[in-house]
Amino acid sequence: MSGEEEENAAELKIGDEFLKAKCLMNCEVSLILEHKYEQLQQTADDPMNQVSQVFEKSLQYVKRFSRYKNPDAVRQVREILARYQLAEFELCVLGNLCPETVEEAIAMVPSIKTRGRAQDDEAIEKMLNDLSLIKKFE
Repeated sequence: MSGEEEENAAELKIGDEFLKAKCLMNCEVSLILEHKYEQLQQTADDPMNQVSQVFEKSLQYVKRFSRYKNPDAVRQVREILARYQLAEFELCVLGNLCPETVEEAIAMVPSIKTRGRAQDDEAIEKMLNDLSLIKKFE
């Protein structure tokens, strides 16, 4: 991104580094930290493998704000959102915040309507319905 161009998340002008970065939803981070926590608990007698307070607080945070707990549901959420050619940033915002209406989705991620591949309201509605089905059956 050139120095003159202003960053604007609504238009997905967030810098090349961020656009190319792999983002994780809270539920994905929760699964990763849970796995690491279990590994650390198995080797807890080794002082080098003690769980730090920052680690514990991070785990508590992502568990609290994860909308999906089941690993299969987490995978399905990413697969559904990936079908809509969303940027990683957009995918994670929608996966974390779980909007219920098209208006909420656009308010949270305005770039889904303003980018070149702008989604129409019907496509956004279908995406939200697919996500709500996962939440129901989890």
